[in-house]
Amino acid sequence: MPRAAMIHARMEPELKQNVESIFKALGMTTTEAVTLFYKQVKMRHGLPFAVEVPDEELDIWQREEIRKGLEEMRAGKLIDHDDVVKRWKKEGRFPCFALSQMS
Repeated sequence: MPRAAMIHARMEPELKQNVESIFKALGMTTTEAVTLFYKQVKMRHGLPFAVEVPDEELDIWQREEIRKGLEEMRAGKLIDHDDVVKRWKKEGRFPCFALSQMS
């Protein structure tokens, strides 16, 4: 199918330059990348990636939990996974990686 439709978009010059260098490293043109994006949107009937606002408070909490867990492990104190999940439930904290594992 001949390519006749054109897209015009305005963006920050630095963003454009950075992204085009990534496309080049991937061996593709901007046109090929945009076409790939459009085909993925069509195929999925939506964006081909999650769009979300990061939860800074949750990120800080998760990092602190990891730090505490490492300290406990290094001190030889092992805590059962189910006990950790129970504590998270009690605190109302549900890290995204644990949601699918919790019943």
